[in-house]
Amino acid sequence: MDVTSIIISFIFVLNIALAVIVVFQERRDVGSTWAWLLVLFFIPVLGFVLYLLFAQNLRHIRLFHWDDLQKTGIEKVLLAQMSDINSGQFSFRNRVAACNSDLIHMHINENQAILTDDNHVEIFTDGKEKFDRLFQDIEEAKEYIHLQYYIIRRDQLGKKLIAALTRKAKEGVKVRVLYDELGSRKLTKGFFKKFREAGGEAEAFFPSKLRFVNLRLNYRNHRKLVIIDGDIGYVGGFNVGDEYLGLNSKFGYWRDTHLRIQGQAVYAMQVRFILDWNQASHHHDISYEPNLFPKINSPGNVGIQIVTSGPDSEYEHIKNGYIKMISAAKKSIYIQTPYFIPDASLLDALRIASLSGVKVHIMIPDKPDHLFVYWATLSYIGEMLKTGASVYLYNNGFIHAKTIIVDEEIASVGTANIDVRSFKLNFEVNAFLYDDFISRSLTETFHQDMRVSRLLTLEDYEKRSRWIRTKESISRLLSPIL
Repeated sequence: MDVTSIIISFIFVLNIALAVIVVFQERRDVGSTWAWLLVLFFIPVLGFVLYLLFAQNLRHIRLFHWDDLQKTGIEKVLLAQMSDINSGQFSFRNRVAACNSDLIHMHINENQAILTDDNHVEIFTDGKEKFDRLFQDIEEAKEYIHLQYYIIRRDQLGKKLIAALTRKAKEGVKVRVLYDELGSRKLTKGFFKKFREAGGEAEAFFPSKLRFVNLRLNYRNHRKLVIIDGDIGYVGGFNVGDEYLGLNSKFGYWRDTHLRIQGQAVYAMQVRFILDWNQASHHHDISYEPNLFPKINSPGNVGIQIVTSGPDSEYEHIKNGYIKMISAAKKSIYIQTPYFIPDASLLDALRIASLSGVKVHIMIPDKPDHLFVYWATLSYIGEMLKTGASVYLYNNGFIHAKTIIVDEEIASVGTANIDVRSFKLNFEVNAFLYDDFISRSLTETFHQDMRVSRLLTLEDYEKRSRWIRTKESISRLLSPIL
């Protein structure tokens, strides 16, 4: 046997050993296991390197600690809400929340997501309008600004934001900025120099030890939160960058959905920010202070639960919320998502709903930003078209909204896409809304977007070329790890 044959045999045996030891010890779900086996066997050695980069398991690690959490009173409220809901004694302020007490119960029981029903909500679908309002709120901040984004660009919008935050820090406002290092990988230390000199604090989530080399490519903090003076909260799909203002020629107009919330739901957003901040910070941990959770007198009556999920969670909280909503649908389901790669449980829920006569409407972009993800999306879209679902390809730019509306009564808006990455691999946050007015407003927005979208029929879909079908098939095989 020559040297080349010995090397090939050694690599083959080594690859089998690595597949058995690494993949099966992780006890992943079957889809992910087979996807990684494909990578390991078709790309020997390099496949193992990719596994180490993308497939670390955080579920056994407790990342977030905050001993002062009990001081907020949230734990006591949660226990009281659970007890009252179980006994049928909970007093709901609106009909929609009362009719969906089982979904509320699940989020409380599974995610400790307190229900608040005094909220006022504004919906933003345009980046310029959203950031204009955010900058106005920043200028009016009196005590503190907590700001968290997956992506902060070092461009015109990013520089404008950090300049506004620097001015507030100089005024004595406590300003904290949390960003994901991989999502914001083009940022440099110099970007925050004047901000820090003014007293501002900035931290990176899961930073790398080597400059420009981050071995933790999965498990990124995809959340977008802003909390101002404990009274105003922002959550949704917009990041910070010029493309979100429609200034990128590749994407054109950027269509997203973001919420501005006033009410006690901001308490839950504040808790999430503090947990994330304290995990990332080694020098500026936040301890409980009464001004972080001020008394709020909100004129609103929108019911909201702030639900979070991440790779450290035992359950896929946001996905479970989606499935529960879909399963409860009687008339209609509206979904807007840039990526549609559901796992078997979510796909089955949608197919069953559509086959049961529920009108399922799905809107995705007409252009890809990640080719493999886009081809996998088209594969799953074909499954829904066969059940009679209506699919729209948004062609007025790029749609990045993460929105689900059921029966024009309940809705979810946040950062989680419909894919495995959002359900299992990223840290996400969504607002689940119990209000028919807000849900109808989101539905009307969907109908407006239909005017600049193309209806994709099953007949059109089946005309795609053999090459496109091949790319879809390959991408679908890899979809559990995309």
